[in-house]
Amino acid sequence: MAIKIILLVVFFAVMLGIGIYSRNKAKNVNDYVLGGRTVGPWISAFAFGTSYFSSVVFIGYAGQFGWKFGLASTWIGLGNAFIGSLLAWLVLGRRTRLMSQQLDARTMPEYFGKRFDSKALRIAGSIIAFVFLVPYTAGVYNGLSRLFGMAFDIDYRICVIIMAALTGAYVVIGGYMATALNDFIQGIIMLIGICLVIGAVLAGKGGFTEAVRQLSMVPADASVTTEALQGGQGLFASFFGPDPLSLLGVVILTSLGTWGLPQMVHKFYAIKDEKAVKTGTVVSTFFAIVIAGGCYFLGGFGRLFSDNPDIYKTDGSVAYDSIVPTMLSSLPDIIIGIVVVLVFSASMSTLSSLVLTSSSTLTLDLIKPLKKKEMSDKMQLRLMQLFVLVFIAVSVILAFNPPTFIAQLMGYSWGALAGAFLAPFMYGLYSKNITRAAVWASYILGVGFTIFNMFVPVIKSPINAGAVTMIAGLIIVPIVSAITPKPDQNKVKEIFSCYDKTVVVPETENLGK
Repeated sequence: MAIKIILLVVFFAVMLGIGIYSRNKAKNVNDYVLGGRTVGPWISAFAFGTSYFSSVVFIGYAGQFGWKFGLASTWIGLGNAFIGSLLAWLVLGRRTRLMSQQLDARTMPEYFGKRFDSKALRIAGSIIAFVFLVPYTAGVYNGLSRLFGMAFDIDYRICVIIMAALTGAYVVIGGYMATALNDFIQGIIMLIGICLVIGAVLAGKGGFTEAVRQLSMVPADASVTTEALQGGQGLFASFFGPDPLSLLGVVILTSLGTWGLPQMVHKFYAIKDEKAVKTGTVVSTFFAIVIAGGCYFLGGFGRLFSDNPDIYKTDGSVAYDSIVPTMLSSLPDIIIGIVVVLVFSASMSTLSSLVLTSSSTLTLDLIKPLKKKEMSDKMQLRLMQLFVLVFIAVSVILAFNPPTFIAQLMGYSWGALAGAFLAPFMYGLYSKNITRAAVWASYILGVGFTIFNMFVPVIKSPINAGAVTMIAGLIIVPIVSAITPKPDQNKVKEIFSCYDKTVVVPETENLGK
């Protein structure tokens, strides 16, 4: 217990110290929200990765999908790395940085408002982001309850309050730069922690080869949706697992979904320069391979612990959030202490990113446009800091008394946000012909179908529903743009001029004539 507490105290002290160190770099709105657009490649890459992978992935998704798909769940992690990280940086990174600076946009709704010359789009986008980021923020705490029940003999609510207070403190004091620097430290902890955990769990089962052999002997049961495969042995150790189609839906949502999440895309707004984008692409991909690939790979061995009663609810069904904590419960105290810090790191990095995105969106994209009198820079900054505290408080209240639908709503929030934002954001970076009506169509499709499917489940799985919504948006936006009036080409040409500016570079970076 002493080891665990010492590790946590040191961790908390470092996080708070970084917040205090960063306070001089958050004295105006631009610095507070974007770090002055001077964030380097390693900090940006780790900020992207740690915002991507929270305790929900390590505790919830790794346990749930590892149980359902076995070792094939590792494909989810690889999809996150190569689609959610590598492709996202290649397709969105550089163009987002250039166009957001050209538009002087600091949030995703502000981008929509200025890119498509519509105050209504900006306000509607801010409302969508606010509504669907709230349950996402509250859900970040979910991964802590089981873990702290296993590692400490203290009330889970105390852990929630400590984490919320610490996160709120360094975000309010230091803004984006404090968040990014803490993300870097937290990312290093996550990299070390996941490697130690995987090694320790497999060693406890006789090593990798023996663990795979044991897994290959587990028969598929009723939790496998493909009825014809039930009872078959070896499926949980196979290449594509027992249900490849559902596995594909998870890969699409958890990988492609990041392209349309405001708190993820926001990292590209703040990156420093061209070289930082290139380096950040490589670092972010490596981080995702280790963290996401490692988490889902570890979860794939969950069924080897099926004889432990701790992973079942009182009605006999599987409690997915209990699987990974049960796998860790027999590890040495020092490793459990590292895991606790790892999960705290994953939770705090995502929480800080979400509350900063939510507070800046609410202030800059909803309150400021609706206010008749001009708001001073200082007033905007104070409002954002206030809303950080408000969002933290709301997330704590929801974490204390979660409504029965919040876990399900967490899954839907990804589908709604990415379904509404992904297609118009990405197409808007590349095409001069995307229209205002197409953006509205994407908003309506993403939010409308998600809400409808919540009450009338046409697609039972929220994961598959979200994947369908995103793909439908990618199809509908260009179709609507083709049949609706084109935007003012002079304005669009001026916006896209940011891609055509001539710059001087050293000869070592230019091998042409």
